[in-house]
Amino acid sequence: MSHGPPARTGGHHQRDAPRRRRQRAQARVTSVHSRVLGSIVAVTGCAVLVFTVPLAVAADHIHREDAVARVQRDAIWAAAGLRGEAVRAPVPAGLRPASRGTGLGVYGPSGRLVYGSGPHLSPVAGRARDGELHQSIERGHLAVAVPVFDAGRVRAVVRAWTPWDPVADSIAFAWLVLAALGLVVVALSVLLAWRLARRVATPLERLTATARALGSGDFGVQPERTGIREADAAWQALAATARRLGDLLERQSRFSTAVSHQLRTPLTSLMLGLEAAQWLDDAHCRQALATAMRRAEHLGDTIDDLLRLARETHRRDEPTRVADVLDRIAERNGEAVREAGRVLAVRCQDGLPAVSASQAAVVQILDTLVDNALVHGRGRITLTATDVGTGVALEVGDEGPGPARAGDGVFGSTQHDGHRHGIGLPLARSLAEAEGGRLLLRRPGPRPVFSLMLPAHAATADPGDRRAGSAGAATQVAGQGCAS
Repeated sequence: MSHGPPARTGGHHQRDAPRRRRQRAQARVTSVHSRVLGSIVAVTGCAVLVFTVPLAVAADHIHREDAVARVQRDAIWAAAGLRGEAVRAPVPAGLRPASRGTGLGVYGPSGRLVYGSGPHLSPVAGRARDGELHQSIERGHLAVAVPVFDAGRVRAVVRAWTPWDPVADSIAFAWLVLAALGLVVVALSVLLAWRLARRVATPLERLTATARALGSGDFGVQPERTGIREADAAWQALAATARRLGDLLERQSRFSTAVSHQLRTPLTSLMLGLEAAQWLDDAHCRQALATAMRRAEHLGDTIDDLLRLARETHRRDEPTRVADVLDRIAERNGEAVREAGRVLAVRCQDGLPAVSASQAAVVQILDTLVDNALVHGRGRITLTATDVGTGVALEVGDEGPGPARAGDGVFGSTQHDGHRHGIGLPLARSLAEAEGGRLLLRRPGPRPVFSLMLPAHAATADPGDRRAGSAGAATQVAGQGCAS
C-alpha cells in the first residue's frame, strides 16, 4: 500500500506567522479617541471607588452605632430603676417604659427570661453576667444587655431590643445613594471625556487626511487653529513642509525642462562637429577633434554640476569662496574666449567674505552670464567681485549693445547658440533665488551689466573679520584665475 507525500504544514504556518503577528499588532493599536476616553473614565472610576467605599463603610458604622446607642440608652435607663428585690418580685415596679420601637425584658444571670418581652433564652443576656454591657444581633433583632447589680453581684440583666431590618434598610439606602452618586459622576466623566477625546482626535484626523492629500500631490495646505498647542504646531510644520515641497517640485520641474532643452543644443552641435571631422584632412581633423573634446569636457562638467544641483534639496551650510568660483570660471571659459578673439578680465576685491550658496549653482549662473556676453555681446568681457556689506556682488559686463531696457523681460526666454551651451538666463535666475540670492540686469545696453547678489555666510559676515580690500588688477584670462 503506497502513501503520498506528507502535507507541508510547517511551511504554511511559517508563511502565515508574519501575517498573524501583523494582525495581533493591529488588534493592539487603539485610536486616540479610545485611549483618551478609556483613560479618563478609568481614572474617574478609581477616584469614585476610593471615595465611595470609605463613605459606605462610614455610613454603615454611623447607622449601626446610632441604633445601638438608642437601644443601649433604653436598657440603661430601665436598669437604673431596678433593684435586686424588684427583680425577685412578681411584677417589677421599677421597670421604666422603653421608647417607641424598643422592647424590654428582664433576664436572670443565666440568660433566661424572667419577665418582659424577648426570647426565653438569650445568649447576649447570659454574657452580661460578667458585669459588662454586651450587644449582638439575635433572631433578627439588635439586642443590648445591661447587668443589674445588688450588693456587688449581678442579680439580673435588662435586655433591650429593636428590629434589625429598619437599620439594615437605612444602611442599604445610604449605600444606594452613594452608588447612584458614583454612577452619576462616572456618567458625567464619560460625557466630558467623549467631548475632550473628540476635541483631541478631530484635529489629528484632519491632519492625517491632509497628510494623505499631501502625499497625493496636493500642496495647498492651509494651517488650522485648533486651540491645542501641539496640534497647531503640527499644522504649521505640515504647511511649511507642503510649501517647501511645492517649491522644490516646481523648481525641479523647471530645472528638468530647461536643462533637457539646453543640453540638447550643445549635444547636437558636438555630434555635427564630429560628423564634419570625418571629411576633413588630418590637420583640420585633429583641430576639429580637439574642439569636440573641449566641448565634450565642458558639457560633462556642466552635466556634473547640474546633477549635483538636482540632488540638493536645500541650501547648504558650507561657505563658498568667491576666489575659487572665479578661478573655475576663468578655466572653463578661457579657451573659448581666446578662440572668439575676445578678452575676459577678472576684478576681485581682496578680503571678500565667503558666500552662503552652492558653488555648483554659482558657477552655472556665472557661466551662463559669460556665455551670454560671449555670444550676444562684443569687446572685453569683465567679471567683477565686490563687497556690498551684507554680501557679495558678482557682475558680468561687456561692450555690446545689450538689452534695450532693464527689467525682467530679459529673463523671460532662453537664448540658444550652436557653438556654446549654458543653462539659460531664466534658469540662472531660478538658481539664484533658490540659493537666497538675486540675479538682475543692473545696467541695460549699451555696455550691459548683469549682477548676481549673494548673501555672505554667517561665519564670515562680520566686517571686523575681513581684511581691508582694494580692487585687484584686471587680468586677461588665459587659464589664470583670481587670487584673494
